[in-house]
Amino acid sequence: MDATTEIRADPAAVFAYVSDLARSGDWSPECLGGEWTEGEPSAVGSVFTARNHREPDVVAWAPVVRGDWTTQCEVVESVAPRVFSWAMRTKDGRAQESVWSFTVEPTAGGVTLTHAFWMGELTEGMRGILHGMSDAEVKKFLDDWSDKIDGDMRQSLVRIKAALETAS
Repeated sequence: MDATTEIRADPAAVFAYVSDLARSGDWSPECLGGEWTEGEPSAVGSVFTARNHREPDVVAWAPVVRGDWTTQCEVVESVAPRVFSWAMRTKDGRAQESVWSFTVEPTAGGVTLTHAFWMGELTEGMRGILHGMSDAEVKKFLDDWSDKIDGDMRQSLVRIKAALETAS
C-alpha cells in the first residue's frame, strides 16, 4: 500500500528530511519522534526507538495498543537521495516483515515522494491482535487497519509537503 505527492523541493533535502526519524513527530499522526539508539542515524542496520501515541477511537472495537508506547525499528535500506526503509523489530530485536518506506523520484519541478507500507509475515503484534478473532472479525480488522494506515500515510505526506515547501 502506498500514497504519493508532488513536492517542490530538492531531492536531497526531501531525503534528508524523511530519513531523519527523530523528526517523524513533525509529520506522523502516530509517531511522536524518538531517538537513534544503535548505529549512525539513517544508516542500514541502525536502530531507532520511537515514541508513539494512539487515540482510543482508532479502530476502537479491536484490541490494539492505545495511549503511549515505544517500539524499535531497524533501517533496512538507505540509498540517498532515493530510498529510505525501516522494519519494525520484535521484542527480541529481530527485523520483521513490516516495512515502511519513502521513495524520492526527481521531477522537473522537485520530486514525487511515495510513502509505502508492506507486511509479509504477520508481526508479533498483529498475531496478538488477531488471536481468537473469527474469520469475519479478521477481515474487518484488516480492512479497518488498512484504511487507518492509508489515512496516516496520506496525512504524513501532507505534513511533509507543507514543511518542505515552506522551508524552500
